[in-house]
Amino acid sequence: MEINKKGLESVINQTIKQNQLKKRKNNIYLSDYQVDVLNRYNIDYQKCSNINELLFLIESFLNNNTNDDCDDLEVVSQHLADQKYYYHTNK
Repeated sequence: MEINKKGLESVINQTIKQNQLKKRKNNIYLSDYQVDVLNRYNIDYQKCSNINELLFLIESFLNNNTNDDCDDLEVVSQHLADQKYYYHTNK
């Protein structure tokens, strides 16, 4: 089976671009994918002054919406918690 190299390269580049962290308002780094997920759940990251506030909003939403399937939002929350640990914790 022959793989279309241009098509594969395009998909790879698009995936990298979508998942690349970008500096957003108030020094919060989010990828386009993370912003899309937050927008889907009406979580306004632009109101947050730091990553802690954003994590609090996400966790509050998840705790209040136990019936919804929010796996993608949980993944975003975990990535932000990891980012907070690795970039904002003195080790």
